[in-house]
Amino acid sequence: MGIWRWIGEKTLKVLGWKIVGTVPVKKCVITVAPHTSMADFILGRLAYYSLDMPVKFLIKKEFFDYPILKQILEKMGGLPVDRSRNNNTVTQVAAVFKKYDTLNIVIAPEGTRKLVRNWKKGFYYIAEKANVPVVLGFLDFKKKELGFGPMFYPTGNYEEDWKFMENFYRGITAKHPEKYNLSE
Repeated sequence: MGIWRWIGEKTLKVLGWKIVGTVPVKKCVITVAPHTSMADFILGRLAYYSLDMPVKFLIKKEFFDYPILKQILEKMGGLPVDRSRNNNTVTQVAAVFKKYDTLNIVIAPEGTRKLVRNWKKGFYYIAEKANVPVVLGFLDFKKKELGFGPMFYPTGNYEEDWKFMENFYRGITAKHPEKYNLSE
């Protein structure tokens, strides 16, 4: 067992968190919600370490402005995203799937830890363009469970697929429930 896997397993155990579910495919977009705290990222990264599961995650490019932080984020799987303008992010991220035999890209559709009225849809269009499924990842602070729920392939009808996602995420408790909104 590698050191990072050991650290992930032991830390989650000490904190009382349990990983549930699996990722049944080699390539997918994993949505993670709710995302209301920096603890979400830390717990999620510990889970991936404990599963010895390589992942990439989208993170705003400003975090890459500092050389040491940039090195750490790249080593952890960070992919910088410029959210200030339209940069064909969907096309660029979907193309990353062609470079790997196994790839899970983790995206928080809320896009921020603040309260949002509408989730960003980029994760959906990335999965659709890359022809990979979406796995519904979650962190439930009430149950102290994190992991993976159902998987679906985008149908091209976002509104219908959203109903499926909303139904799954409805019963999950955020660290800061007042910052969590499912309204589409």
